[in-house]
Amino acid sequence: MANLDSLATVHLNTGRRMPVMGLGTWQLTHDTAGTVAAALKLGYPMIDTSGDYGTQPGIAEGIKKSGRSRKEIYIVSKVEDDEDAYDATHKNLRELDTNYADLMLIHRPPDDGVGELSWRGLIRARDEGLVRDIGVSNYSAEQIDALVEATGETPAVNQIEWSPFGFSEEMLDYARENNIVLQAYSPLTRDTRLDDPTLRDIAARHGKSPAQVLIRWDIQRGVVPVPKANRRAHLEENIDVFDFDLSRAEMKDLEALNERYSALGRLPYN
Repeated sequence: MANLDSLATVHLNTGRRMPVMGLGTWQLTHDTAGTVAAALKLGYPMIDTSGDYGTQPGIAEGIKKSGRSRKEIYIVSKVEDDEDAYDATHKNLRELDTNYADLMLIHRPPDDGVGELSWRGLIRARDEGLVRDIGVSNYSAEQIDALVEATGETPAVNQIEWSPFGFSEEMLDYARENNIVLQAYSPLTRDTRLDDPTLRDIAARHGKSPAQVLIRWDIQRGVVPVPKANRRAHLEENIDVFDFDLSRAEMKDLEALNERYSALGRLPYN
């Protein structure tokens, strides 16, 4: 797989394609525009944001500063479970200063149900051309099944917390069976597990950093990571993951680290 590069893509169930990695922007509120512009100039193909991150105006400015055209950039945003999803999509697009998003997600399921009304709002937004594809975030397999049963529409993506320290083979199997791409937020464990001895040993063998190994593990599993970075050195490091392969044994050693760890306290899916 080392012949992949930052422009590689994965297939979505709609026939469109999504980049294999991107930049996360949660809490990236200090010089958002400068960071996004730098990432885009380095070749990042995708930016992940949300209406509640406070980063969308800065992302819009960063895109302008980067000199990259809109069609070269894959933009992911999210609506909240307590918003009108259709109206929130319009609001997100205004903040991003674009007339469409490539992917819009329900940020999390509501406490009372699975967000059928939000899902129908995103379906409307997609049908009107405001978004290319729609999906969910922090959903379990059972919650996705309930959305599909109610509407007949399968999400293209489920964005969830995912790392070797916390993941679910059952969720990955479910996603593959239903042709849903998993997108990984907090793939670097918010820097809490980068000193793990197994991880550091594998990284040293390849002359890479622990963070690069975590990103590469996702890519080789067919999961799309969106690591956050706010320093140029980290931006450069995180995208420099396309010149090495983890062996099957190394992949298994990393998977053996799974303890369903979550930076949020618990994984929000089965």
